[in-house]
Amino acid sequence: MSKDQWTPLSKTLVSSGHSLIPIQPNLIDILWDEKPLPPHNPIEPLGIEFTGKSWQDKAIDVIKEMGEKNASMLLLTALDDIAWLLNLRGSDIPFNPVFFSWVVVKSSGDIHLFVDQNKVTRAVRQHLNLDADVEMKETGIVGNNNVIAVLHPYEEIDSFLKTEIPLQEKKTWISDKSAYAFCSLVTENKACSDISPVVLMKAIKNSVEIAGFANAHIKDAAALCCYFAWLEKEVESGHRVTEISAADHLAALRAEHKDFVGLSFDTISSSGPNAAVIHYKPQPDTDRLINDQEIYLCDSGGQYKDGTTDVTRTLHFGTPSLFERQCFTRVLQGQINLATAIFPAKIKGNVLDVLARKALWDVGLDYLHGTSHGVGHYLCVHEGPMGISWRVYPDDPGLQENMVLSNEPGFYKDGHFGIRLENLVRVVAARPENNFKDLKFLTFENLTFVPIQRKMIVAEMLTKAEVAYIDHYHSQCRDKVAPLLMEMNKKDALNWLMRETEPVG
Repeated sequence: MSKDQWTPLSKTLVSSGHSLIPIQPNLIDILWDEKPLPPHNPIEPLGIEFTGKSWQDKAIDVIKEMGEKNASMLLLTALDDIAWLLNLRGSDIPFNPVFFSWVVVKSSGDIHLFVDQNKVTRAVRQHLNLDADVEMKETGIVGNNNVIAVLHPYEEIDSFLKTEIPLQEKKTWISDKSAYAFCSLVTENKACSDISPVVLMKAIKNSVEIAGFANAHIKDAAALCCYFAWLEKEVESGHRVTEISAADHLAALRAEHKDFVGLSFDTISSSGPNAAVIHYKPQPDTDRLINDQEIYLCDSGGQYKDGTTDVTRTLHFGTPSLFERQCFTRVLQGQINLATAIFPAKIKGNVLDVLARKALWDVGLDYLHGTSHGVGHYLCVHEGPMGISWRVYPDDPGLQENMVLSNEPGFYKDGHFGIRLENLVRVVAARPENNFKDLKFLTFENLTFVPIQRKMIVAEMLTKAEVAYIDHYHSQCRDKVAPLLMEMNKKDALNWLMRETEPVG
């Protein structure tokens, strides 16, 4: 249980005359007779051609932040923080390229990695300079950039912290997102419980990461064009395609591309009433045929070494009803309204949420999920600390240039259909006519380039500016994705792309 969960629960209990008491050992561990063994998957280095920055330079940046907080030691417990900092990736959690570990950063430059040593390959040892740095320590020679990695068994984290924390003259930085067991080791006057400095560092992508995102999305768009062209033909031909078999085919198409590692989450392949279930995952007992009578919603993504993707498209392979098209068009208007927004730097994402909902609110419709989440670079497809929602993100630092987020309004009619349109976007500088108080203004730039089905759009509902936006977006889809489809000799997908990107107006 994290400290930020423990504290309010404990206060509530105390106010009612009760106490929340930590128990050692964990009672669940005692009761769990058939507890599975932890995964033993190897860890792999991620090269600087993908990361754009060495792990040593990242560690130096973290140590500088520690100095600002007067901290001499920092504990990292979030697995994506650790993977990003060390430029390492694993496969211990499905869809998330992370590995079970802890990291302690000391202001002296020692980076202590606590991990199952069987996962540490020769490539990882070379990447972290483990063998060389041991020799440097013994001879008194300083390591690369004054940073040295030290390897420890995973289970030694508790004893290490209990020994080291009392020795710190400055503060120990343990985010209150970390386990209460760790946070409770530090006295209040010596504790820094702020959010980990790595969280914001990894949220703001560098130029190499941004280029990787763009490249990954072109490959992903090519796979999706192949998929939708294939699926449309299969349905028209009367072939039996189900939500599960379709999702499996899409996964195989993504796997054709360079640096593809796996999916970024379970594919939401959903037909008719299943599409109205926001986080639906097809199962054998719910698997439905995809047909030409109902809406089909596909929310899917891939993990590539150069970037993470997450895209949703909603299609109809027959004749959609006017109401379905009207709802689709309002969702599209919301996506356009957010995509074209210009806003001051560091504005909280919560402030922008209404822009994606207004077209739906105008006629008394809405959707019951957030509008946007951050996305990791070949990391977790849901990444904080920022986002756009009716909820307030407590650690939101405000939107900043080179953050990557989703833009995904939707509408769901229970028991009938669901609509969602999702692109990933990058926060970029905007140059409006004015610059009030030198605030610096920002806007969004699309990373996803997959056509929006034209037959679902009611063009008469759109403004001239909205039509121009869609036509420009579709011309970008052609320019960016068609060359790869031609190179791969994917004629059906290319024809589908060209047809679906004809002007709307």
